[in-house]
Amino acid sequence: MKVILASSNDHKVEEFQVLFKDSLEIEKADKIEVIEDGTSFFENAHLKAKAYFEKYKKPVLSDDSGLCLEAFPLILGIHSARYKPELASYTDKCIALIDHYKNEEVNNFNSHFSCVLCLYISEKEVYFFEGISEGKISQTLRGHQGFGYDPLFIPTHHPEQKSFSEDSEWKFENGHRAKAVQELKKFLKEARLS
Repeated sequence: MKVILASSNDHKVEEFQVLFKDSLEIEKADKIEVIEDGTSFFENAHLKAKAYFEKYKKPVLSDDSGLCLEAFPLILGIHSARYKPELASYTDKCIALIDHYKNEEVNNFNSHFSCVLCLYISEKEVYFFEGISEGKISQTLRGHQGFGYDPLFIPTHHPEQKSFSEDSEWKFENGHRAKAVQELKKFLKEARLS
């Protein structure tokens, strides 16, 4: 099945093409400005998928993801990309987050990354798949691979307790997006849509 990816990000298009190489044909689309004002990853993924479907009239795959902090549930989550917009880089945002933990004198570093995929085939056929990576927030930046908050996130199940940024290959195969992709692939196989 051919699907439009609700993103114009070349890196994301390439990543999804690799992830779905045996099950979906991923097509790149022109960027559409979508107001992501949902209250959950599910709602925001749905908003993006619906907007692209209405423009292209073809099946769409969208995703929404972010880092959720147990100690500070209102800081990141669905607002992960919009945290501290005055800071130019994610490195600066990561440092600001470390400082926030220190300033608040909080010792609860439990966190998780969530990725929600929305497969929008038609208005009556909309499916969601979620992948979650449990972990902890590091109090130092670790590694130079990956992007976003990867240098701060240490997944619980990594055999060497490395951050996503220290082992991006492990993240690609075992992270939250990979888990959501596996759920979607399982659905496609069972529904015989791939």
